[in-house]
Amino acid sequence: MKKVLIANRGEIAVRVARACADAGLTSVAVYSAPDADAFHVHMADEAYALEGSSSAETYLNIPAVLAVAERSGADAVHPGYGFLSENADFARAVVDAGLTWIGPSADVIEALGNKVTAREIAVRAGAPLVPGTDGPVADAAAARAFAEEHGLPLAIKAAFGGGGRGMRIAREPAEVEPAFDAAVREATAAFGRGECFVERFLGRPRHVEAQVVADTHGNVVVMGTRDCSLQRRHQKLVEEAPAPFLTEEQRTTLHESARAICREAGYTGAGTVEYLVAPDGLISFLEVNTRLQVEHPVTELTAGVDLVREQFRVAQGLPLSVTADPAPHGHALEFRLNAEDPALGFLPTPGTVAVFEAPTGAGVRVDTGVRSGSVVPAEYDSLLAKLIVWGEDRQQAVTRSRAALRELTIRGLPTVVPFHRAVLEEPAFTSPEELGVYTTWIEDELTRDLEASPYLAPGAGERETFTVELDGRAVRVGLPGDLARALLRGGAAEAAGNGAADRAGAPAASSPEAEATLAAPMNGTVVTWLAEDGEAVEKGQSVLVVEAMKMETPVRAHRAGTLGRADVAEGDTVSRGQSLGEIA
Repeated sequence: MKKVLIANRGEIAVRVARACADAGLTSVAVYSAPDADAFHVHMADEAYALEGSSSAETYLNIPAVLAVAERSGADAVHPGYGFLSENADFARAVVDAGLTWIGPSADVIEALGNKVTAREIAVRAGAPLVPGTDGPVADAAAARAFAEEHGLPLAIKAAFGGGGRGMRIAREPAEVEPAFDAAVREATAAFGRGECFVERFLGRPRHVEAQVVADTHGNVVVMGTRDCSLQRRHQKLVEEAPAPFLTEEQRTTLHESARAICREAGYTGAGTVEYLVAPDGLISFLEVNTRLQVEHPVTELTAGVDLVREQFRVAQGLPLSVTADPAPHGHALEFRLNAEDPALGFLPTPGTVAVFEAPTGAGVRVDTGVRSGSVVPAEYDSLLAKLIVWGEDRQQAVTRSRAALRELTIRGLPTVVPFHRAVLEEPAFTSPEELGVYTTWIEDELTRDLEASPYLAPGAGERETFTVELDGRAVRVGLPGDLARALLRGGAAEAAGNGAADRAGAPAASSPEAEATLAAPMNGTVVTWLAEDGEAVEKGQSVLVVEAMKMETPVRAHRAGTLGRADVAEGDTVSRGQSLGEIA
């Protein structure tokens, strides 16, 4: 193995390219039209274009990816995570093309990627499970029948998905049908398969997982545990290793059942066995991710193992560098730096990264797919970078994380950084005695007001920061860009007006027209209308669904009234602030 094509983008493509350099391998990147100037394109030794913009045209296009492999002379393919990483057809196509596939076999991906057969494997391995259907359910009516038999809440999950996409929770009988339809739509868009199964949903569980690496010599090593309970929309935001506040019995159960599942499946390569841990201590198998995880760096820092290098070793037929479960050294936290505005319900916000300045210091690592000037397109995932912080124990890791997040600077578009700073002040997360957060804690219990982003305000642009002196003490003051520029020119006429919206001829914020306008909260694609033209709607009612960055977001009525839909159809792209209609 000498030349690795990285069938992915963003920070994971950069991560794999760096591992290739460490291993003396040549890296080959692929890129779509929106990614032509992306960081991973410059980091790889070679880069080749995939014609098109959408995921389906580019990173999910198996013939196009394999054509680049042939053109570049690559002899191996690393899929990263997401996209084709858990696609058995892609794994088979890579092998059939005479290339080395850096991952588990296609048969194993197929068996474990289907959550139904994965459950069967887990049963044979003796792993604990909650009640669930034996296979994908035919329709929403079948999901309702399961709920009537086993009770609510109900989890509806994509049979061929992962990462929370294609997953919906129904807590009331009336929610089952719309939740099922939404899960099928999202699963089809993200994975190309819409089949869904259902299972009982555990209330207030922690999300705990075991990182496994297995080679072709019979070694199956659990590199450690992780806790990934801080999530929004079932997408992880903060991860840590080792999973804190587990009993030795729980930790042993996690290690041994994960190992047994991987042995039963004939697993090779890096993979993650995920579980839910209920408040009463019950452990229930969730799924197996047959790929590298986004959160793998926290395990690397606490286990002292480069997981991508281990993937390379397994693909080359070599034994693992570690053949016994390593004891964790210290504690690590990972903060996903997503282009989302937490003050607006984690609204996806593509745009341009005006400034990206990473923190430094002991125990700080930053894995990034962007730099200052990078464009974050709406077509793909919202993840920009990851901040990983290690400490000798959990409390030191928390303290260092606070300092690192204070130092981190990202300007030009909203990010989840205000959430990360806030959660490090929450006793439910920082307590030295117990972990009080769970998978829906953000929606259920986080009441702290999060800092509003300046980049979504009407007419707002990049903020300007100045140092002023007050009583001999230096104080940093941030001002909206328009106001700062006007003050520097010696007058505030421009800033004192109605901003960019007025200059562009948009209605004044206080005008009746503006009050009636139902505006798009982000750049994206209209998935479906939920309310008819002329229908009476209530304030807060979902009237349509917009998809951006691989997530569906409901657009809610900002007031009660009669909906007049604009000429915007399903499948149309819309821009942030664009009128979707009026509520008169």
